[in-house]
Amino acid sequence: MYSREDRIKAIELWLKYDKNLAAVVRELGYPSTKMLSIWCKAYLHEKETGRSTMHRQRAGRYSAEQKKRAVEYYFSHGRCLARTIRAVGYPCREVLAEWCEAVEPARRTQSRKRVHFSNEQKQEAVIALCSRTGSANELAKAQGVTRTVLYNWKNALLGKEAPMAQKKPKDLPKDKDQLLSEIAVLEKQVQRLRLEKDILEAAAALIKKDPGVDWKELSNREKTILIGALKHTYPVKALMTHVGLSRSSYYYQRWAMNMECKYTALKAHIIELFEQNNRCYGYRRIHEVLSQEGVKVSEKVVRTLMGEACLVVQRKHTGKYSSYQGEIMPAPENLIERDFHAEAPNQKWLTDITEFRIPAGKAYLSPVVDCFDGMLVSWTISTRPDAALVTTMLDLATNTLHDGEYPIIHTDRGCHYRWPGWLERTGKASLVRSMSKKGCSPDNAACEGLFGRIKNEMFYTRNWRGVTMDSFMEILDKYLHWYNTVRIKMSLGGKSPLQYRIGLGLAA
Repeated sequence: MYSREDRIKAIELWLKYDKNLAAVVRELGYPSTKMLSIWCKAYLHEKETGRSTMHRQRAGRYSAEQKKRAVEYYFSHGRCLARTIRAVGYPCREVLAEWCEAVEPARRTQSRKRVHFSNEQKQEAVIALCSRTGSANELAKAQGVTRTVLYNWKNALLGKEAPMAQKKPKDLPKDKDQLLSEIAVLEKQVQRLRLEKDILEAAAALIKKDPGVDWKELSNREKTILIGALKHTYPVKALMTHVGLSRSSYYYQRWAMNMECKYTALKAHIIELFEQNNRCYGYRRIHEVLSQEGVKVSEKVVRTLMGEACLVVQRKHTGKYSSYQGEIMPAPENLIERDFHAEAPNQKWLTDITEFRIPAGKAYLSPVVDCFDGMLVSWTISTRPDAALVTTMLDLATNTLHDGEYPIIHTDRGCHYRWPGWLERTGKASLVRSMSKKGCSPDNAACEGLFGRIKNEMFYTRNWRGVTMDSFMEILDKYLHWYNTVRIKMSLGGKSPLQYRIGLGLAA
């Protein structure tokens, strides 16, 4: 019945589909799962023993008399394969079907194909039912369906309460106008059904909702999208009434969606500014940058667009570095007294040390901050918090002073600011020393705030795994230069410290 090539193809597919018999039969269309199981067992036996049995032709299992008996029973008892097999006890369905086809092919029954009616055909049949002059049975026969099916279509499309034509011709209204009015009612009902069908299809295609979605579960925005898709086919008023959306809500949602399209380019530009500035600008500074570029937009719009784009400045709080080792000598008086404002550059300086810990090790930063505008006068970066870290920073800062400039330099009570080398350099430059109270970080709050901004904007927002110490210190130094020359401060009118001094004529 099947060639060796057909058997080998089925067995290979069986192995490919993890020995799933049903999947092979479903794809190839042959043989039965029982027959395929026999082929596979023979194949596995051949692999184990080395003797092939698949080429042998199986001897006839059934005699001619048995075949004739089965075929005659099939045709004389309703032409049912299953009933015949149960009665005679043999063979399988495929073999019996083959016998019947070989003996009397003209008497084999063909399977009926189910007829499917489109929605348009059903609607035409319902309209004919409601406006008929004859009986419903005659109409059903003409349509090729039963009377029950015809009435089921009518109930599904129009409901059980819809008006029906009278059974007898004498009961039909004789007035032509009355007939036309009933036809108009039916047309409205059909129009309503088409409208509902189109809305359900649009909901499935545009907003990915189930076909049987409840209108109460849709938001006003989703309803507006549906109305916009169908407004060229149906009146807007009819669409709003059907989905349950008020006129004011519809036009508000249209305005809101148009506004989103209006700010598409602006949102992209805001994202670009956020990335260019180390992802550390909030909506106020982004608004200031846009104002400097000549873009007129409110802070509320900038804040909304940044929220939609998920542009959030990251924050993280960890422990701070401290070099305090106890009181080893009398500390100078606190001359700053938390007044971090200066009328001119180089009047009040602040300094401290902070630590950066990455997988490659630790780095330490020691800057000098001018209270006039927050500019970093000088800074040093090192992998060790030793005396050279602060002395080098102090030498660089004092080299920027002009004649007659003797600023106050305020520090905490760390050991770096009490050793003889520090005292010698501050005395040589005529700097006035000032120290915070013991363990009181608010006394040096401006410098502590600088460290917080640096870490929030440059350090905490990145993954430093795989970065060497040299690379990290180079990145930190580049950021500090950007902080002085580019990064805007709202307290300086949206300018960087360098731009602010250039505007006052204090720098070139």
